[in-house]
Amino acid sequence: MAGLELLSDQGYRIDGRRAGELRKIQARMGVFAQADGSAYIEQGNTKALAVVYGPHEIRGSRSRALPDRALVNCQYSSATFSTGERKRRPHGDRKSCEMGLQLRQTFEAAILTQLHPRSQIDIYVQVLQADGGTYAACVNAATLAVMDAGIPMRDFVCACSAGFVDGTALADLSHVEEAAGGPQLALALLPASGQIALLEMDSRLHEDHLEQVLEAAAQAARDVHALLDRVVRQHVQEASILLGD
Repeated sequence: MAGLELLSDQGYRIDGRRAGELRKIQARMGVFAQADGSAYIEQGNTKALAVVYGPHEIRGSRSRALPDRALVNCQYSSATFSTGERKRRPHGDRKSCEMGLQLRQTFEAAILTQLHPRSQIDIYVQVLQADGGTYAACVNAATLAVMDAGIPMRDFVCACSAGFVDGTALADLSHVEEAAGGPQLALALLPASGQIALLEMDSRLHEDHLEQVLEAAAQAARDVHALLDRVVRQHVQEASILLGD
């Protein structure tokens, strides 16, 4: 990426966006009738699918059941064709396990698990195309799928990435911007309360710039919330029409 100008003198990025501007987001809920909840999202060229089952009885050993809350199980996978690198990843490789753990931590902070003790909620997310902001797309798709399943949550959980280039914080990084190797973070936010469900940072960033990058990610997550809220309202409206209400 040597010599590649990520931010022009006029303040435009490679894809023509301003520093704090999101990529185009499109989303649908209820894409699989067989699941309790499902959703599909596109953030720029990153595409993710989420499916939710539960709450249901614990599968396998009943000793895994938690007496005071539901067990949240998250599994992440990426399609072989999701990136330009045609490398077949074995199921349960390190990256998939780390992403699954991050998703579980995120949704344990958002789902009202205490309402379903001794039960299990399964969240499966697959990335169909990866072009930056993979974690954020997975969180946003899973949020819609959990809501589609009717599972109570404290709030939406909305995620976005941010980076720092030439003294400017950039929101919603593309693959080219991520590959440039600058400081970047991923943030999952509960927008109503401002509570952070998960914050992960890659590479070093001086503490003087941290607040600026964090605010860029938080504002982008709030912008994502406005978009997801419209998707949920539209889905409810369509469902009401189908039911004849």
